[in-house]
Parts: sequence; C-alpha cells; structure tokens
Amino acid sequence: MEVSASLIAGLLVALIAIFTVVRAVRIVPQARARNVERLGRYHRTLNPGLSLVIPYIDRVHPVIDLREQVVSFKPQPVITEDNLVVEIDTVLYFQVTDPRAAFYEIANFLQAVEQLTVTTLRNVVGSMDLEKTLTSRDTINSQLRGVLDEATGKWGLRVNRVEIKAIDPPQSIKDAMQKQMRAERDKRAAILGAEGQRQSQILTAEGDKQAAVLRAEGNRTAAILQAEGQSRAIDEVFQAVHRNDPDPKLLAYQYLQALPQLAQGPGNNFWVIPSEITSALQGVSRAFSEVLPPSPATREKPSDDDMAAQAANDTAQAAEAAAEALADAAKADGITSTETLPSRPPH
Repeated sequence: MEVSASLIAGLLVALIAIFTVVRAVRIVPQARARNVERLGRYHRTLNPGLSLVIPYIDRVHPVIDLREQVVSFKPQPVITEDNLVVEIDTVLYFQVTDPRAAFYEIANFLQAVEQLTVTTLRNVVGSMDLEKTLTSRDTINSQLRGVLDEATGKWGLRVNRVEIKAIDPPQSIKDAMQKQMRAERDKRAAILGAEGQRQSQILTAEGDKQAAVLRAEGNRTAAILQAEGQSRAIDEVFQAVHRNDPDPKLLAYQYLQALPQLAQGPGNNFWVIPSEITSALQGVSRAFSEVLPPSPATREKPSDDDMAAQAANDTAQAAEAAAEALADAAKADGITSTETLPSRPPH
C-alpha cells in the first residue's frame, strides 16, 4: 500500500511538472500578438515565436491579429439633406498597430469601429442632397477615413481605407431616375440626329455649290472657246472673201441660195424681201444666159458647147421658176404687202 501511494504521488508530481512546463512555454504565430498580465497588471506583449512565462502568475490573453482586416458592415439607413432615406453599404480596411491599446483602451474595437463609421457616415451624407451623394463617393470616403483614423488612433488601430459598396435610394426614386436617364438619352439621340442631319445638309450644299461653280467655269470656258472658234471662222471667211474678190454675180447667186431658208420657219407669215432680190435674180439669169468664153477643156472638146449652153438655159429657167415660186408662196401665206429694204451701198 505504501508503494502504491508513493507511486501515485510521483505520478501526480510528474503530471504537475509537465503541465507547468507546458504552461510556461507559449508559441505565437507570425503577424500575431498576445498580451501578458502578471498578478493582474499588464506585463508585456508576446511577439511571434517561442516565449516563456511564469505559470500560475502570468496570464496570457487571446491572440490578436496584426494583419490588415476587412470588415463589411450591413447597409445603414441614412437621411440626406433633401429628406430622402438611402441605404449605404460600407467596407472598412483597418489594421491593429498596438496590441496593448487595442486590448486595454477599448472593450470591443470592431464594434466601436462599426458604430463610429455609421455615425460619421450619417454626419457626412446628411449635409448632401441625393444627387451629390450619388456622385461624391470619393469625397465621402476621404472624409470617413480622416475621421475614423483620427478617432481610432488612440485605440491602437489604423484605418487604411473606407469604401462605399452601394448607395440604394428608394424604389420610387430609382424609377424617377430611370425615367430621367431615359429622357436624357432620348434628348441626346435627338440632338445627335439633328446635328448629323445639319452636317449632311451643309456638306450637300457645299457640294452643290462647288459643282455649280465648276459647271459655270466649264460653261464659261466652253463659251469662250466657242466664241473664239466662231471668231476665227468668221475671220477666215472674211479673209477668204476679200482674197477672192467676189463679183456681183456670185453675190446674186448667194442671195438665190438663201431664199429657201427664209421660208423654213413655221410662223413666217410676214417676209421682208430686200430690193436686191429682183436684181439678183436678173443678174443670175443674165449670168447663166451669157455665153461664157471657152475654157481650155472646152477648146479640147468643142462638142460640149451645146451641152454647156443647154445647162445655162436650164439654170436660168430654174432661177425664174424659183422666183415665181417665192412670190406664190408669199401670196399663199397671206402676205398683203411686200416691204422693200433700201439697197445697201456696195462694198
């Protein structure tokens, strides 16, 4: 019995010793920290790695994470300056920089940060209307970060970023905003359509203007060239006439050739017959009735004289018939009087 009692006592002592050693050795992971109290007072902070404490005297508190943490708060109702209630969802990025302050300066730093974020958000958004709130996220984020960083500094926290995830206005406001956006898009589409049509009309008008200018320049050039051609043709004819020195018989024959052209007009009811027409017909008749001097070809063929004389007589008769036909045509078209122009002086 004595052996058994001593054996049990030895086992108990060994277990207590092992338990004491285990409680004296503490291993802290990387980017973690643990606060140690000795006899109820803060003693030190255990850094990452192996640390020794005094069992039953030192008290080691739970691990505090030193890494940057992300906390998403549930949507909070916020009243804007124009008395509209919006739901704002925020995300907070913070990091514990002082484990002692984070444990002893505030009871629950995460809850404290959430409540501080909500109150600061209501103060900031309460001074803005709905439209400014929806378009000023960067301003709201910077103001929230400034206030939270200043307030949480004494808690051993550092607020790195504050982001607004969503701003949800009431459903009626959403419907009104959608209608407004749709009307704005329709307005822009109408403006763009009108602008495109205006540009198209301007370009078309400019094209027509350039085409008209080019067409006018082409017509002018063509008219100039045509006038130059006619001028050269008249000059050539004039020079040819003066070089050949025509006699009155040739001019009379030209008068005779121009007579059919006077009667070609559909509305020629009144003719002006120059006084030279009669003399021209007589001159042509005399010219063809006269016996021309024999040409070298005639001298070689004396048998053709009769044929030439017969042709001259036929031509004279044709001239007289043309004059009579001209007079009959004038009577048939209702000419009551014949105006005789004064004779032009000879050139």
